[in-house]
Amino acid sequence: MIQTENLTKKFVTKETTTVAVENLNLEVAEGEVFGFLGPNGAGKTTTVRMLTSLIGPTSGKAVVNGFTTGKDDQEIRRCVGILTETPGMYDNLSAEFNLEIYARLYEVKDVKGQVEKYLRMLGLWERRQDEAGTFSKGMKQKLAIARAMLHEPRIMFLDEPTSGLDPEAARLVRDFIAELRTQGRTIFLCTHNLDEADRLCDRVGVFKSRLLVVDTPANLRSQIFGRKVVFHLRSATPEMAAQVQALPFVREARAVESKLVVTLEDPETYNPQIIQLLVNSGAEIQFVGELRHSLEDVYLQFIRKAAA
Repeated sequence: MIQTENLTKKFVTKETTTVAVENLNLEVAEGEVFGFLGPNGAGKTTTVRMLTSLIGPTSGKAVVNGFTTGKDDQEIRRCVGILTETPGMYDNLSAEFNLEIYARLYEVKDVKGQVEKYLRMLGLWERRQDEAGTFSKGMKQKLAIARAMLHEPRIMFLDEPTSGLDPEAARLVRDFIAELRTQGRTIFLCTHNLDEADRLCDRVGVFKSRLLVVDTPANLRSQIFGRKVVFHLRSATPEMAAQVQALPFVREARAVESKLVVTLEDPETYNPQIIQLLVNSGAEIQFVGELRHSLEDVYLQFIRKAAA
């Protein structure tokens, strides 16, 4: 659905050359929610602008929905929807009229029907006659999402869709993204909200001018930290930790107060063996849980490594 090959963008002035995106090689599958993560100035928005044919690359190429940037730009713009971080609207026009303008630009057949559909879906129908400039930031963001969806694009580019929203509005936007996912749409999500990316994305890429890593959030956690299982005991001893540490599939075992923290690759397979060993050694197991590192922990590891 989205493929890039050595996609590069440089901004050149008389004094400097700034490499915003360097040799990006990426594939995003149809129906996938892909999270594009990186700090401010990393080149995420520049990448989105190239993929949506708003700007051209310096070198390399991108194919979006079978169309090549620089060659099929008009076709690409027709088949994608884009939500920018600061979406502009005609503030003096009603919400309904704003959407009607864009629906006609997208050559939507049933303009009135599509406008009503998305205004209702996003809870804005009762405010349809109000000027867009009177809307709160959250309402403007929902209006911008409606605008991006009017022509029923198969690919959505969302740049910080919940930035600056209150919790209720942010949750509505996340629920809407989840609904798009069930419809089989491909979503390219740029966000600083790593908890949001963790919940919504099939895979994530960590990016800082160049792509540092791509994988599922779960695999990235395992790659960096391994999986840690916490056995809560009535009493944990160094001797118990040493016995568990001796098992061939255990990377590390530590006794911490009344807990035994065990690092291993496949808890679903090996937890029963550890439990059996602990019971045979006289341990009283109260319950077992997994220590979960956040996607933020993983992200920071890669960004710090790139800066080193």
